[in-house]
Amino acid sequence: MKNRIVVFLLGLFASVTTLVAVSAPAHAVTKLTQSQAASQLSSAGITWSSSGGCTDRYNSTCTSFEQINQSTVSGVITLHRSSGCSINITGGTETGHASGTYSHWNGYKVDITHRTCIDGYIHNAFTRIGNRGDGYPQWQAASGNIYCDEGSHWDITYYTCGC
Repeated sequence: MKNRIVVFLLGLFASVTTLVAVSAPAHAVTKLTQSQAASQLSSAGITWSSSGGCTDRYNSTCTSFEQINQSTVSGVITLHRSSGCSINITGGTETGHASGTYSHWNGYKVDITHRTCIDGYIHNAFTRIGNRGDGYPQWQAASGNIYCDEGSHWDITYYTCGC
């Protein structure tokens, strides 16, 4: 009888754990408006520019922060502070970038300008992990974030708010 109770309780525990694992909400990301993100970035001393001189999310010549993840903005700020380098963002959530779950449009990526300081920091502080499928070289931070040198700029994927 005692063994049956133990087996029943173990089965019940396994069912409850599975139920909790299945029903637990996925980690929700916090989305920011253009003005919320711009305010945080500006306060941290980070600049941005666009070829169109605009912030419209639906215009590929703009640099938009509309619907960017808080963790992406925090990640850029962390990069700026830990590197001591000036950072200029040239791509955000605007249309015109590649699609995918961890995309610009979904708030996970930014493009930043190449500069001697930030280039050296990324090369020295992060681990070279080989080339992306399109041949561009990549570096990975301990946080898991990926820094891809696309030739004219850095394409950064922020999975977390750490560097």
